[in-house]
Amino acid sequence: QVQLVESGGGLVQAGGSLRLSCAASGRTFSNNAMGWFRQAPGKEREFVAFISGSSTDYTDSVKGRFTISRDNAKNTVYLQMNSLKPEDTAVYYCAAPAGGMLWSSIRYPRSYEYWAQGTQVTVSS
Repeated sequence: QVQLVESGGGLVQAGGSLRLSCAASGRTFSNNAMGWFRQAPGKEREFVAFISGSSTDYTDSVKGRFTISRDNAKNTVYLQMNSLKPEDTAVYYCAAPAGGMLWSSIRYPRSYEYWAQGTQVTVSS
């Protein structure tokens, strides 16, 4: 059974940094697609970042501040978040599809079958 476990959330001041980790078990995700999403109170879950092989994509609001990466040996994907802003405050989720994905579908939560439990990121002003 596929399981995704996140860690690394917390409280940080604006301008600070956090690194989220997403460890996968039950299946090897080497070079496979993984995504990060976030959901703020009262808002819909939104796409943050994506990685497949060496290809990455980011939502515009985090470009230049967030970096998605992976360690295949550890079956883990990371989201390094720098220059954090109060508007980045949300519960962050990593997710993986059951199989292959079209590039056009990577930003939609419905394209992913496996989800981690979520980790709270709070950025104070």
